[in-house]
Amino acid sequence: MRDMGLATRQPNRLRLNPSRVVSRLFVPGQELVGGSESRASSTVERVLALSETEVEGELAELLTRFEHRHQNLTEVFDAHADRVIDYVADAVSLNRRRLLGAAFTHEYAIEGAAICNPSLVVHPNQSGMGEDELRVVLSYRAIGEGHRSSIVFRTGVIDATGQLTINDAHPFPVVATTSSSPLRRTSFHALLRDVGNDGETAATVLDSLDETFDFSDLMAAIAKLESQSDTRLNVSEVARLLHLFAASFYRAQFEDTIDLSRRVLWPTAPNESSGMEDARFVRFEGDGDGEVIYYATYTAFDGLSVTQQLLETKDFIAFVSSPLAGHAAQNKGLAIFPRKVNGQYVALSRHDRESNAVAFSTDVHEWEDTVTAHRPRLPWEILQLGNCGSPIELEEGWLVIYHGVGPMRTYGIGALLLDHDDPSKVIAQLPRPLLIPADDEQDGYVPNVVYSCGSLVHRGVLYMPYGIADQSIGFATFKVEDLLAAFEPAVEHAEVAF
Repeated sequence: MRDMGLATRQPNRLRLNPSRVVSRLFVPGQELVGGSESRASSTVERVLALSETEVEGELAELLTRFEHRHQNLTEVFDAHADRVIDYVADAVSLNRRRLLGAAFTHEYAIEGAAICNPSLVVHPNQSGMGEDELRVVLSYRAIGEGHRSSIVFRTGVIDATGQLTINDAHPFPVVATTSSSPLRRTSFHALLRDVGNDGETAATVLDSLDETFDFSDLMAAIAKLESQSDTRLNVSEVARLLHLFAASFYRAQFEDTIDLSRRVLWPTAPNESSGMEDARFVRFEGDGDGEVIYYATYTAFDGLSVTQQLLETKDFIAFVSSPLAGHAAQNKGLAIFPRKVNGQYVALSRHDRESNAVAFSTDVHEWEDTVTAHRPRLPWEILQLGNCGSPIELEEGWLVIYHGVGPMRTYGIGALLLDHDDPSKVIAQLPRPLLIPADDEQDGYVPNVVYSCGSLVHRGVLYMPYGIADQSIGFATFKVEDLLAAFEPAVEHAEVAF
């Protein structure tokens, strides 16, 4: 299968950098798959048995080997020592305490295994840019040991000649500080409906709370419910679900002095313990009030199952993450339109795992109504379809970049056009893919894959970052006028699914 011949591939590529490491708590024994009994006690005993001379020598050597790889490494050792200090009965020297912390620390290479699934959006700060220039934010999925995924960032500039340059990452990646965020009663009802447990017992808890409440309010309401377990049905299961859902609401915060390229969104909630995957960022404009917010849907993976979460930020410094609910938010790949259409939030959905649907909502957190708009038909997409990020608004309609999977599980990237006023209607589609893996793009951690999570248009040019076999990230550009000229009228009509 040939592609459309419209792509101009840029020579620059981002490649994984195994030297980008963060320090994390390490508990001996629990690194085994499935977890096991901690060996914390015996580890502490061995550190305490060392002579002071041995302690000083070992700590000095550790600082020589690792201090240049981390900012404030002794503070990390101190923090990790605090986590296990209850195992120590008597006072110890500062050096021994820090060696104890070092014994419970390890390096995690956030990009040690793969990088993929990039998304490109306009940067919230355009100060210093010329009339034809644009500062951008590139996000992508970084995969390390154990195939755990995090979300990382780079900045870049499209200059007056149209050249996109991505800036190098600053040293010392930093994981966000997390805390609980306000909880929403309507979201809890929707999440419980998804699992068939939004009944009288759940209502006993939720209806006693305000529309927005905090974690302590919920715990008090659950405690009251548990005291009535002899008169209520399914109390333990409802309580378990409420605890689980509550843990999926959180804030992630960075200091504003930390460069964006150092910021790492690390798995925090139980439902994303094995990774935060495929973030699809979009710059969302509000209801004509000039307010702009960035949304990103991403896949939360706990090692067995997937759910979808929503990130919200205005500045890429403070983020709020919360679970998405509703039929259309099942499986992977929700991508939110950059504005409301006819007073509703709109999103692309792949709830059936193989087609492109359009979803509608009055609440960006719950997605129920869907229309299946685009089913696999062409040879290169016969296995499945999915979006490659949020639609882009053009005068001619909503430009959707999407992926298809064909024989030999080869991924390609195509494009279609949705009606402006009725985005569930496909009005045009390319007869062949925009991009398929070139000869030098076939080999990698996941072979024969090109994949994007978000593109943008600037001065008549489509800028598309795309993952290459999970081993690097490339960049392609397309003239929008050439792309529109290549479209052919759609051959199928939308079908109402639900």
